[in-house]
Amino acid sequence: MDVTDRVVLITGASSGVGAALASKLSAMGARVVVNYSRSAEAAEA
Repeated sequence: MDVTDRVVLITGASSGVGAALASKLSAMGARVVVNYSRSAEAAEA
C-alpha cells in the first residue's frame, strides 16, 4: 500500500495499536495526524 504524502488521522495514538500504526505509517511516508486523550508526550514519540 502506497501512503506516500497521504494524510492519515489516527485516534488513540498515544499508546498501543494507535501508536504503532502512527509510527509505521509515518515511516512509510504518510503525513500522520494524531488524536489522544491521555499523554501528549507519548503521542509525540
